[in-house]
Amino acid sequence: MSEIKPTRTMRQWTRIKGENSWTLFKVLAEFVEGFDRLNEIGPCVSIFGSARTQPDNLYYDLAVEVSRLLTEEGFGVITGGGPGIMEAGNKGASLYGGVSVGLNIDLPFEQSHNPYIDYDKNLKHRFFFVRKVMFVKYAQAFVVLPGGFGTLDEMFEVLTLIQTKKITRVPVVCVGTKYWSGLKEWIKDAMLTQSSNINPDDLKLFDITDDPAEVVKIITEFYATERQGQLSPNYEL
Repeated sequence: MSEIKPTRTMRQWTRIKGENSWTLFKVLAEFVEGFDRLNEIGPCVSIFGSARTQPDNLYYDLAVEVSRLLTEEGFGVITGGGPGIMEAGNKGASLYGGVSVGLNIDLPFEQSHNPYIDYDKNLKHRFFFVRKVMFVKYAQAFVVLPGGFGTLDEMFEVLTLIQTKKITRVPVVCVGTKYWSGLKEWIKDAMLTQSSNINPDDLKLFDITDDPAEVVKIITEFYATERQGQLSPNYEL
């Protein structure tokens, strides 16, 4: 059997392994910064939605109003820090004296942070998975407005964590009956009825409404009845 000689490809692989070791330190640094800066923010609600939503859009206004009402109830707001629904969420919190957190990330076609984030709560992320941990760990509820693949990714990750009991049960509220009802019907028909890939109770893991006041009512009543008013981070790492 002939001896295997190092090739350029193998040398490249060795270099890549070394880079991966240094990446670990970058990941840890991002976690440490996030935990240090968010540990003291108090109860918050994460708001998901499209970066493409314009200020003249109905859902932009709904996001501002949801955030305003959450602020009145004592919740801070966490968004992805960018434009669109994220900007609207931060705006509703900032203009009405609430905690306004932005979890920014570098993307090729977006994003610059919006101007409504508290200066000391504007985090910049390199890694999506670290950003998702921050979204989930410090949120007492999730409000999901219309969005694209990223919004669906965030929503279904949260639902999966709740379903598998990796985080404690928290309210997930989708805003926009016209936008979300078709998805829920597909989940019911395809995932439950046709294939039994979920349980009937899984359909109860999220609500759909058009009313900002109803969003806040769902969240506050959940904590009044299910948690006896207890608010805390979702899990410990």
